[in-house]
Amino acid sequence: MKKFSYKDSGVDIQEGNALVDDLKSLVKSTFNANVLGGIGSFSGAYALPSGYKEPVILAATDGVGTKLRLAIDFNKFDGVGIDLVAMCVNDLICNFATPLFFLDYYATGKLDKNRALEVIKGITLGCKEAECALIGGESAEMPGMYEGEDFDLAGFAVGIGEKEKVQQTSTAKANDILIALPSSGIHSNGYSLVRKILQENKINLEQDFNGKPLIETLLTPTKIYVKTFKKLENKIKALAHITGGGLIENLPRCLPQGIGACIEESNIQKLPIFDFLSHYVEQDDIYRTFNMGVGMVLVVDEKDVDEVLKQSDGYVLGILTKTDNGITIK
Repeated sequence: MKKFSYKDSGVDIQEGNALVDDLKSLVKSTFNANVLGGIGSFSGAYALPSGYKEPVILAATDGVGTKLRLAIDFNKFDGVGIDLVAMCVNDLICNFATPLFFLDYYATGKLDKNRALEVIKGITLGCKEAECALIGGESAEMPGMYEGEDFDLAGFAVGIGEKEKVQQTSTAKANDILIALPSSGIHSNGYSLVRKILQENKINLEQDFNGKPLIETLLTPTKIYVKTFKKLENKIKALAHITGGGLIENLPRCLPQGIGACIEESNIQKLPIFDFLSHYVEQDDIYRTFNMGVGMVLVVDEKDVDEVLKQSDGYVLGILTKTDNGITIK
């Protein structure tokens, strides 16, 4: 009877161990005084920060979606780790939680140490921008589950907030002002449609687009808004992360019943990539699929608008209205 090693099945333990050794310095660069222990234990430990009356722990999880398909096809991995962190921490702050730490999961059919390191380097950069620690992760080699060089990512972010603020009913009211924080691009939503457009129209992704290859614009990492949130938290009534569903479906999630919003379309600072994509998308879908240049929306009192604009790169997007008609873009 023939005997097999684990490597015969397609799993290379040595490659996995080499990855862990090489990423230690990257991971440690995200640590702060609240991280307990080092790397290599069965779980990560993090001491809760002091100064909270009734601390509440909040958690968010997400992935990068089919944006990964483009990254894999063009062998460009420096930004997808940032995307992974951004999609999780940007959700956390919408519930007034300050990100504390992050965990990642990297699954592939055949582990390529150098590729995985490039992805994890992006994750550490994202964690630094979000001012949270990367305290754990898992790299899973699963032959038969993933084909060729394919891999997938999942991220998990944990944050902390005051119970009173997390549970409070939204104080947003009619005549409050909507402030748009610009996106860096498509972020990490709508890529199944993007890829459909590219394939059906046989668009060359290496062609010049505003001074650089189109693929670079398509793979621009998602912007992280944590520092802006921390700076302006006391002047923000509500936040909406503009992800899948666009402005139409995400903005209502942070508004109380009976309150809608009127957005001036001419105010939206659309990026060139959205003008490009708009030629290939039904008008009714464009604001339900893409962020259109708006990565985050803040709801602020009219008296705080000038200060919020001064301390951010935001601009006035519209106004809240007393209506049950949801979001109007005119």
